[in-house]
Amino acid sequence: MDTISMAYAKAHLPELVKRASRGERITIVRYKKPVAELGPSPKAEKQKPKFGTLKGKAYLIDPRALEPMTDEEVDAFLEGRY
Repeated sequence: MDTISMAYAKAHLPELVKRASRGERITIVRYKKPVAELGPSPKAEKQKPKFGTLKGKAYLIDPRALEPMTDEEVDAFLEGRY
């Protein structure tokens, strides 16, 4: 959590709102006493991705892409011919 003076917050509000929208919490102080806290709205928080949500959306173009390379392919790759 970051602590910001009232004058700085007034001058840099768009930047602080952008930081808060990314999930950062910012405390605004006046005369070294906290007066407000700026943070993300509960409605604006993004949901964490669930496992398996990309099922059926990713396709493997080359069926041999996950197979190990042969010695000839490794030599060609290292020489820049692959």
